[in-house]
Amino acid sequence: MAERAGMTLEEYTIELLSQSLDPRDRAVEYIEVAQELLVEARRELEEKDYRQAAGRLWGSAALAVEAYALKREGRRLVSHRELWEYKEKLIEELGEWVYDAWIAAGSMHTCFYEGWCSTGDVEKALKRVERFVESVRRVLEEPGYSSSGV
Repeated sequence: MAERAGMTLEEYTIELLSQSLDPRDRAVEYIEVAQELLVEARRELEEKDYRQAAGRLWGSAALAVEAYALKREGRRLVSHRELWEYKEKLIEELGEWVYDAWIAAGSMHTCFYEGWCSTGDVEKALKRVERFVESVRRVLEEPGYSSSGV
């Protein structure tokens, strides 16, 4: 079902559980799961399960972008293309460093499927994605943050 909906299993689960929530509450759920995925990624990195750690890093970054879109515009992103397009708004609003974090996360998505990344690749990506998710979380916590009144 998740694959047919164009989502990861984590995204699909969140979607099912949060369908009745308003966009602000859904954004909070998304960013909390993004943070949980980072904890799992760190554990998997320590266990040398680089492929799974990489998948969690991609999922965490993707959920952070989705949370931002939900909170900012009440918009649900439904494809990888929309994630890649929407990350431009985060670059504009948070800074050029977001590009590096996003590219690192994207390389982890590839690593998850191809299994080619090294310990160093995952460690570097983890640092960048952690900063990214934490920055998005802080923005979402700002009182009244939303350009659409959501």
